[in-house]
Amino acid sequence: MNIHWMELFLLILASFRLTRLIVFDQITEFIRGIFLEEVKEQNKDGQIEVYIVPKSGKIRRFFGELISCYWCTGVWVAIFLTILYYFFPSICEPFVLVFAIAGAASLIEAVLQRLFVE
Repeated sequence: MNIHWMELFLLILASFRLTRLIVFDQITEFIRGIFLEEVKEQNKDGQIEVYIVPKSGKIRRFFGELISCYWCTGVWVAIFLTILYYFFPSICEPFVLVFAIAGAASLIEAVLQRLFVE
């Protein structure tokens, strides 16, 4: 298994961005809503705290646990991209390139936000 450092870098960026898309982005909230629910509780100071918990049921709970964990989702996304990269490179390359560019852009935005907003 021989991979050029630039291909690895693009796969890393694409994996980062796709993982964030699944776990955090508003556009995929409808997918997370199938597997996760919000539980609101009042803390000792009287403030409402919101917790995200997996829904009941074997399949919903499994996927709920998976997508509520950034690290877990990241591993499965990396596996998916790696398999796609090795077995279907013509499909994978444009997909990886788009997500890698988006991942790099989001990292740049995060750095700029820290530099200029705080």
